[in-house]
Amino acid sequence: MERGNFSTRLGFILVSAGCAIGLGNVWRFPYITGMYGGASFVLIYLVFLAILGLPIMVAEFAVGRASVRSAAMSFDVLEPKGTKWHLYKYGAIAGNLLLMMYYTTISGWMLYYIYLMASGAFVGLDADGVGKVFGGLLADPLTMAGFMALTICLCGGVCYLGVQAGVERITKIMMVCLLGLMIILAANSVLLDGSEAGLEYYLMPDFSKIMEHGLQEVIFAAMGQAFFTLSLGIGALAVFGSYIGKSKRLTGEAGWVIVLDTFVAIMAGLIIFPACFAYGVSPAAGPNLLFITLPNVFEHMAFGRIWGTLFFLFMAFASMSTIIAVFENLIVCFFELTHADRHKIIKIGIPTMIVLSLPCVLGFNIWSGFQPFGPGSGVLDFEDFFVSYNLLPLGSLVYLAFCTSRYGWGWDNFIKEADTGKGVAFPKWIRFYVTYILPLIVLAIFVNGYYALFFK
Repeated sequence: MERGNFSTRLGFILVSAGCAIGLGNVWRFPYITGMYGGASFVLIYLVFLAILGLPIMVAEFAVGRASVRSAAMSFDVLEPKGTKWHLYKYGAIAGNLLLMMYYTTISGWMLYYIYLMASGAFVGLDADGVGKVFGGLLADPLTMAGFMALTICLCGGVCYLGVQAGVERITKIMMVCLLGLMIILAANSVLLDGSEAGLEYYLMPDFSKIMEHGLQEVIFAAMGQAFFTLSLGIGALAVFGSYIGKSKRLTGEAGWVIVLDTFVAIMAGLIIFPACFAYGVSPAAGPNLLFITLPNVFEHMAFGRIWGTLFFLFMAFASMSTIIAVFENLIVCFFELTHADRHKIIKIGIPTMIVLSLPCVLGFNIWSGFQPFGPGSGVLDFEDFFVSYNLLPLGSLVYLAFCTSRYGWGWDNFIKEADTGKGVAFPKWIRFYVTYILPLIVLAIFVNGYYALFFK
């Protein structure tokens, strides 16, 4: 297997954005925005996206491009002799595997909902009826496992075609379709009778809403959302840095990825909030917003079955673009560690990934007695806890320390790599912030995650 490369800069940006754009944008962002008061939360979120996400993303891209390796070998190539930075490869690989183990199940739900919406399964049902359909899915391990396996086979098949013919070409098509679908769906929601209240809620800041929850809680929620939406810290983006040339500086490229990621999140809100207000549905419905509340909203719309089918098609594109990117990262990691053929790794990887994803499926039914964080929690929460509350923040600390510390790759090497090419330079005046303050912010997110989970 030869190392792949992207054929175009646009391919790199869209695939990297596809990795970042996922359930954090289109599922978590709308409901967490609804919970914390709409527009005022969005403003705080955007600030943290710039001051948290951008520097860490540039660090990941720089490590990938300078080493021309994935997270499995990038630290081995760049670290000073005798240091142990390379040991983090196990954390990065574990993070990617764990992410796949539950992401594939939720992506399978999206595929199933495309079928349900298109077939008219929700016609005539009220909110309770829609809730029973979702409850029935969770109680049915065979259906969930089937759609999870279909997701893995589809995404593995894309990777099987190669970097340019598969990952780049298919993801570009998916991303263009996703962006187009979002614009169409958002226009439809905005034009609904009664959507004005939803637009005001979503776009007009009302800072009194923040005080209802407390400033500290809202700030940590915005910090956490900005941090987790980009899938930083497990090398998922570093591998795409290894696929690009030196013609462009990395700050501008990371900026484009964040702009696309933010655009999708904002547009998801434009689809959901006007529709919720138009049909008298609470925007603070939490995680159920997507699978119970929205199908009920679509059923009341003119041509609702078409709009609902398109909505879950866009959701499937968003989640599967992340799975394809993470799958590609794992393939390159195992290639660098074993030197096995790419196709052989994928042939072994698809059934292995299906088996590893089964606990998440069974956690909703046969293994529902396993409730690690109290009543209502399950295997998905357990797996997500290790990724979101541990490997993402701690991995980001590793990348930051590696790029700024003289005991790692070091600031000078990082800046030289980040600023190679044309475009926006990394601001050198924020060296103190990136070296000392940003790691403390990430550490605060890490500690707050544990506090929120175990002491609230």
